[in-house]
Amino acid sequence: MSPSVDSVLEILKKHKRVEGLVHGQSMPRQDIIETMVQRQHLAEVQNLMPQLKTDEIGSMLETLQLDDAQLFWAQIPPERENEILWELSDARREQLVGSREPAFTDSQINAFELVDGKLRQIPVQSRKDLEGIKPIWIDLLGVTKSERAYVGAHFGLVLADPGDATDLEVSSRYHIEENGEIHLHSNFLLDKEGKSRSVPVAFILHQGTLFSLRNEELPVFRLQRRRARTQAGYVSDCNDLLLDLYGSDVEYSADSLEDVYITLGKVGRQVLSETISDSEAAAILGDIAEEEDLNGRIRGNILDTQRAINFLIRSKLMSGAQFEDARQILRNIESLNSHTSFLFDKINFLMDATIGFININQNKRINQLTVFGVVFMPINILAGMGGMSEFSMMTQGIPWPVAYGVFMVAASLMGVGTYAALKYFETRKVKMR
Repeated sequence: MSPSVDSVLEILKKHKRVEGLVHGQSMPRQDIIETMVQRQHLAEVQNLMPQLKTDEIGSMLETLQLDDAQLFWAQIPPERENEILWELSDARREQLVGSREPAFTDSQINAFELVDGKLRQIPVQSRKDLEGIKPIWIDLLGVTKSERAYVGAHFGLVLADPGDATDLEVSSRYHIEENGEIHLHSNFLLDKEGKSRSVPVAFILHQGTLFSLRNEELPVFRLQRRRARTQAGYVSDCNDLLLDLYGSDVEYSADSLEDVYITLGKVGRQVLSETISDSEAAAILGDIAEEEDLNGRIRGNILDTQRAINFLIRSKLMSGAQFEDARQILRNIESLNSHTSFLFDKINFLMDATIGFININQNKRINQLTVFGVVFMPINILAGMGGMSEFSMMTQGIPWPVAYGVFMVAASLMGVGTYAALKYFETRKVKMR
């Protein structure tokens, strides 16, 4: 037990002993003293409550005597009651809250039955909704640990957290258990509002039912639900569902690649324009970097899907039509791989071209500085000579306004002559080319 659990149990024992002592004695203002003692102990329990985990509270409520369990339950914050009810047995739950059952609150659990070739969706909002149904697909979105445990126990399997499952090595993500369960843990692409990321999804094929677990909603799953509900004969069993989900993921990746093509087309027109400022080049480099990241994520996603499809083919659990569907998905993946390779080449070209324009802009500025340096170099020499003390001998007898006026005219003529000479030689080089 954790220190917090030990502390709560000790407070409850102390509360019971003190309560017995106060009841057994006759003293003035006994009710006030008893109330003060109760409040002090219960306040200590409430202060320790945030440190207790859900499963620890459930275990304590199961092991405590009924009167202590009822007292302890009364101290639990209302926002934690539902998650703790999942940890209790039916008998203890009825003793504490009567007929109240735990509910699926923020999570979304949907069961799908195959009726007349179409999927019929059954929203699961309480435990009673799972009774008497024979689904071919159970979709769990954002469920808690307790909810996963209950749903898994109801169907006779263990459901893992999809986030933990995809941390496994690639070789461990696809395997078959001894009881025949097929486990697959894949990453699905989510390209939303210009920000792409991979969302882990866990699949389990168990006794003709597909279980899918994820912590975020995905467009692929919305598309699959809509197709299966509206198109008769779209799926025939859980294997069809799984293949269609992977196939829809490949389609979604292809749509994202089209967006990459469009964005790079706009960037290419900017890069191939005559002039690009440094600020424009910086914005272009940012756009290219984003598209490179998305392209790489798409490539990683379809490679992950490719491994999953190859595993399903090797498992030899699919029918002939399903095997052909799997082969078609692999062919689509191969075509997308060639597109991602082409996009990587295009991204590298645009990156090099943009950096080239930045270098050209820098060279122009350096050239301008060089011209200014060459133009003013003779003037600086003349100014240095004019500042020498011997120069007064050359201008002796000449009024200083006239001497300095002649000096300024000579410096100006020298600067103009130097600039004209530079332009002349530059024009000759261009003609010789």
